[in-house]
Amino acid sequence: MSPPNYYDSYPPLFRPNTTALNGPDPNNLHTPDPEPNPDPLPVIDLECLTRDNERPKLAQACQDWGIFRLVNHGVPATLLAQLHGHAKRIFSLGFESKQAQTCAPVAYFWGTPALTPAGRVIEREKGPTCPPTNVKWFEGFNVLMNKLSDLHVEDPLLDSFRLLLDEYGRHQTRLATTIFEAMAKELSLSQEQSECYLCPSSGLMRVYRYLRWPEADQGSWGIDAHTDSSVLSILNHPEVGGFQVQKDDEWLDVEPIPSTLVVILGDMMQAISSDKYKSAKHRVKANKHVERISIGYFVFPDKDGVIRSPKYKPFTYADFRAQIQQDLKTIGYKVGGLHHFKLHQPT
Repeated sequence: MSPPNYYDSYPPLFRPNTTALNGPDPNNLHTPDPEPNPDPLPVIDLECLTRDNERPKLAQACQDWGIFRLVNHGVPATLLAQLHGHAKRIFSLGFESKQAQTCAPVAYFWGTPALTPAGRVIEREKGPTCPPTNVKWFEGFNVLMNKLSDLHVEDPLLDSFRLLLDEYGRHQTRLATTIFEAMAKELSLSQEQSECYLCPSSGLMRVYRYLRWPEADQGSWGIDAHTDSSVLSILNHPEVGGFQVQKDDEWLDVEPIPSTLVVILGDMMQAISSDKYKSAKHRVKANKHVERISIGYFVFPDKDGVIRSPKYKPFTYADFRAQIQQDLKTIGYKVGGLHHFKLHQPT
């Protein structure tokens, strides 16, 4: 399967006009690297996480930030490089070829995953050269990890990518389980709660390509500010920046640092901790010069496990997801679903 003309790889909706897109192949486009900012994130060393003096550091990061950088995580650098390289090659395939790869447990999406499931056509709002205002400039693959080993494809590139994702997913399960166990100890969760609140079989992977947007400016977003619905999300973005996190009402750049991962706490972790830990709000800036590839792993509670907290009504992740879907249908975006389950606190 040979790559087509480069911009044939973009969903048609994201080819606004040939004039704007004429120019260098973004894979070969080099722009001066800006002076890197000091890394703002707290750093957690996975190898030290079993020690008593590292867990309080983890708890502090969860309370103050809801996000941290993970080092000494044990994921081979060769695997990270191969995964990133394969993602680049697959995204460079023609749009129709990528659409054809949608076969459970892999789904191709573009624009906004929650609003544009694979195969759904988005109506244009501003004529043939402009995408709808609620559509963001990215595409990706959503992969259900517990079904991935059952998938068999004939194309060698796709099959090798499947094998890499499967191997990477096993590492992500290990990391999420280790991190959550340390959190559970700090929160004094029971064994029953721990098993209910983190379900490794729920893990899914999203492989994103944030497209080059010729008209991007400082107020343009590859993806809007949001929190994740997960217990934990683990992000691998090794090359191109643009990822930002909100801290004390200020947006901070989280630069890519090779051989590190970024762990993000989601809404479920905030509820599990009775708001002791925070769900980190984050976003991605659009870029007119280069594309950005990132790989995110998301893990959730058992779908029928009840989350019990003095701050929230008892609810399951299935309840939470249903509420999020209702918000998406009625107002078009996620509005922070936890508030629907919050108990009124006496003043």
